[in-house]
Amino acid sequence: MDTKAPARPAWLAPVLLIASVAARLGWTYLAPNGANFVDLHVYLGGAGALEHPGTLYSYVYADQTPDFPLPFTYPPFAALVFYPLHLLPFGVVAFCWQLGTIAALYGVVRISQRLLGTAATDGRAIAMIWTAVAIWLEPLRSNFDYGQINVILVLAVLWAAYSSRWWLSGLLVGLAAGIKLTPAVTGLYFLGMRRWGAAVFSAVVFFGTVGLSVAVIGQQARFYFTDLLGDARRVGPIGTSFNQSWRGAISRILGHDAGYGPVVLAAIAVAAVMAVVAWRALDSDRLGCLLVVQLFGLLISPISWTHHWVWLVPLMIWLLHGPWRNRLGAKVFGYGWLALTVVGVPWLLSFAQPTIWQISRPWYLAWAALIYAVATMATLAWIAATPRRESR
Repeated sequence: MDTKAPARPAWLAPVLLIASVAARLGWTYLAPNGANFVDLHVYLGGAGALEHPGTLYSYVYADQTPDFPLPFTYPPFAALVFYPLHLLPFGVVAFCWQLGTIAALYGVVRISQRLLGTAATDGRAIAMIWTAVAIWLEPLRSNFDYGQINVILVLAVLWAAYSSRWWLSGLLVGLAAGIKLTPAVTGLYFLGMRRWGAAVFSAVVFFGTVGLSVAVIGQQARFYFTDLLGDARRVGPIGTSFNQSWRGAISRILGHDAGYGPVVLAAIAVAAVMAVVAWRALDSDRLGCLLVVQLFGLLISPISWTHHWVWLVPLMIWLLHGPWRNRLGAKVFGYGWLALTVVGVPWLLSFAQPTIWQISRPWYLAWAALIYAVATMATLAWIAATPRRESR
């Protein structure tokens, strides 16, 4: 996937993409348990709960997950957004959701290229190839399997970083944070880039989603922001290998939920220092700086499921096509991340772990499940230690 690779037949990239999409849909609908769409069920089921006042945050979906009934854990604005979709047949929504996720993934690649200034050089063909490959990486596999929204949110944030319009950038990030809180970390990017208008307007839009939710939903919206916000135990099992945040990683080693105790805070502090130094080394590289912020956000969140790690796709594009692409370290980390996500190490470890609610496990499983956190810290350290000279 090198931009300087020999010329390819014009038909190769679209054929590869079509074959990859067909294989993904075939896997979904023909393979046993090809996809369960449990999170999409939660989105739509939670939205449907709005028809029964006071039940939004008591709703759970347990049809396919009897050992882990899934509650609606998202901000109340998300229920408002999904409400129209719950009126449609679920099968239709699920099929269109997959196609929309694929389209959003292609958009993620294209905007990453635009942020790098490489979109005009055989950009569409390379974007098709990246999309065809990325469909089978672990973060995308779990997004498809669960019917998750993360690819769309990543696209919104990338578009916000690419746009020079403060109001559009703020609108995209504010709405994304209103649907799922994790994109709110992008405010640090706006501040670091001195995009004051975008930073302020994103906060205004987010609080607007809060106000709208309270006005429409009432007590359940207030309950979320006063009682449920920050309760990671409600989101899911901290100790599962699918949680690749520092809190999850350290909890597995200690054998209990470490919370935000001294060890986790120390790891977060080191990550913060590393992120600041890496930012300074990037010298206003828009995509690179955005990735530093998003990787930092993944490390410090209480739970960073593997399907949250869609940011690894633009990271690999930045490493293999960006200004430092000719450096050995960029190739090592770029292809290293590609190998890790193709294999899906946390997914493999999930077959050997105890029940998802049991945090303690054999030491070799606990230390092996550090993989994304350690690889992220190594990537940030390499960026921080690399001279600013650009590749020629």
